Amino acid sequence: MADRAERPARTSPKVHEAQVVRTERLTPHMVRVVLGGDGLAAFDLGGYTDHYVKLVFPAEGVTYPEPFDMDRIREELPRDQWPANRTYTVRTWDAAHRELTVDFVVHGDEGLAGPWAARARVGDTMRLLGPGGGYAPSPEADWHLLAGDESALPAIAAAMEHMPPGAVVHAFVEVSGPDDEQKSVTPDGAEITWLHRGDRPVGEALVEAVTALDFPEGTVCAFVHGEAACVKELRRLLRVERQIPKEQLSISGYWRLGKTDEAWRAVKREWNEQVEREQEGGAA
Repeated sequence: MADRAERPARTSPKVHEAQVVRTERLTPHMVRVVLGGDGLAAFDLGGYTDHYVKLVFPAEGVTYPEPFDMDRIREELPRDQWPANRTYTVRTWDAAHRELTVDFVVHGDEGLAGPWAARARVGDTMRLLGPGGGYAPSPEADWHLLAGDESALPAIAAAMEHMPPGAVVHAFVEVSGPDDEQKSVTPDGAEITWLHRGDRPVGEALVEAVTALDFPEGTVCAFVHGEAACVKELRRLLRVERQIPKEQLSISGYWRLGKTDEAWRAVKREWNEQVEREQEGGAA
């Protein structure tokens, strides 16, 4: 019997270990955390403006063996002792100073990552996986559409700052109120249109604004992310009503109202596939 070819050994995802360098309260509902240290020596970004990392939060009361190895943890420890992951956009990466900036939406003690960011102190350790990413403003597009809520703001702000010269940009961000606005412009001075939610349902103002937009002529490059139900409505508008090819869209629900991060991630792929099946017939 011939020997079977050996399969390459499975390698655990690369884990970077960083320390909190400084923090800043940007708005009532957003905290900026800057991570640095020698553990980011191998960290690098490509050319995307929606680069993201997965932050690793240890289970309460659990100490993991060193060196930290996700595969070993999953093999040796019960499921309830595995660390939790949260996906966050890279706001900026300063390779020269080896500093990674991440902005967190914070609503008191709600969630996992937000409260951590609100309490983070210089020297605290954070492990992270990545980066990933897939969108950047296309220099070939005639105009650009950026739309999202607070969760998409870091990626939208990064996209604004990296727009090609002369870009025509329509950017809409829905936030709780005027105190949650942040200064962000393109190199040519285009600004975000801020939509104040107030007591209205999440995403309602955003859907209204994009629906009311007088779409310019030509090819659009669109980035639309945020609450899942809102994104579903905007996807229908862009794909079905406006007949925009999906290759010109980066569109996804970052979160879903009424579901925890774990619950949403468990059904997100199936939910997205169902939405695509429902809408693609009308977009044909």
